[in-house]
Amino acid sequence: MEVKLNLNFLKPLPDFLIKRYYGWKATTFVNSKSWYHKLAEDGQHPRAMIISCCDSRVHVTSIFGSDAGEFFIHRNIANLIPPFKKDEDYHGTSAAIEYAVKSLKIPHIIILGHSTCGGVKASYDYFSGRNKELKENSNFVASWLEILRPSFNDLKEDVKEEEKIKSLEKGAILTSIKNLTTFPFVKEALDNGSLSIHGLWHNIGTGELMSYDSKSKKFIFV
Repeated sequence: MEVKLNLNFLKPLPDFLIKRYYGWKATTFVNSKSWYHKLAEDGQHPRAMIISCCDSRVHVTSIFGSDAGEFFIHRNIANLIPPFKKDEDYHGTSAAIEYAVKSLKIPHIIILGHSTCGGVKASYDYFSGRNKELKENSNFVASWLEILRPSFNDLKEDVKEEEKIKSLEKGAILTSIKNLTTFPFVKEALDNGSLSIHGLWHNIGTGELMSYDSKSKKFIFV
């Protein structure tokens, strides 16, 4: 049975995007045409998966100076990973992880958090009772941010609010790593040594990058 869709609401691509596309096609693409042809012919073999925030200020490919085909990238609100849950619902983040580990055999998964994260700030306000309307005004955001509640509950009380929010940004990374290990195929890959997991925090304003060190149990500068 054919389903007819009314797509009259669709509009032409904005001019500034068209101009940027033609600029890319005439420079970056032309200069690396053989590489793009190879990618098209050979398929993708990314060196790592990066799970980062949707925030437009987090430019993953620029941070690591990557070429097309190097990273398998998934972005969501506050770079969160939910616990493993097998049911008939839609699981975009979980599906991306499963494809990366089981099909692409990716050797590294990087959880990349960042400073002044809007999703983390929203969860902080929501959990502390400042934004009680979030659950009423959103269909998905409030329930998604619940993933971060355990990290919020672990925040120290005797520090300034600014430090609490920064700690929650890093807590989002650690919570995601913890939840990532609840996926059976991830646990199997970790146990057999074919996969490693990395937790990174990026300061947008200074360009600094910190990595979680399991020995000191702290984020340290790379």
